[in-house]
Amino acid sequence: MSRNRDRKQRRNWIRRRYRHLVRGTAARPRLAVYRSLRHVYAQVIDDEQGVTLAAASTLEKSVAGSLESTGNRKAAEVVGRVVAERAREKGVEQVVFDRGGFPYHGVVRAVAEAAREAGLKF
Repeated sequence: MSRNRDRKQRRNWIRRRYRHLVRGTAARPRLAVYRSLRHVYAQVIDDEQGVTLAAASTLEKSVAGSLESTGNRKAAEVVGRVVAERAREKGVEQVVFDRGGFPYHGVVRAVAEAAREAGLKF
């Protein structure tokens, strides 16, 4: 088995195990973060209804317009701020943070800190 496949498989095992602890409700939805080498994605999800309440990613021109790179910490901070603003517009104040099996540092941490600064509580 290749090293990359092992890494992806390990992240998926961690994500599945972690998802038992982190569950989004209507009162406290889940802020899910995904990062690839090129882009950063964040969604606020109500798992009870199976609905995405707010989302932001560096694929959007409004988010990535002024960025030099779309896969680094600066891009993650912008995505965190935007998803928090969109969630607050929908009336969401508190969320549960779902790091998606990624370690809590770098890009994932930048999304979380920017969302906190923008007013989300978790």
